[in-house]
Amino acid sequence: MPIYEYRCDDCGTDFEKFLRSMFSKEAIICPDCGGQQVTKAFSLFGSTSSSSGSASSAAACGPVG
Repeated sequence: MPIYEYRCDDCGTDFEKFLRSMFSKEAIICPDCGGQQVTKAFSLFGSTSSSSGSASSAAACGPVG
């Protein structure tokens, strides 16, 4: 299930919402104030890795330049 980030236009709360699909017609409601005036926030994909994993991943790609 995709997770989308939203910001409530009424109270400014940032929140996440699990949706069954990106085409879901489910109403998005602010969990703090109950407002329905929400804006989908710009979201970046993030991941974490250990520093040794990052170095080994970079080395596996070969030299840069």
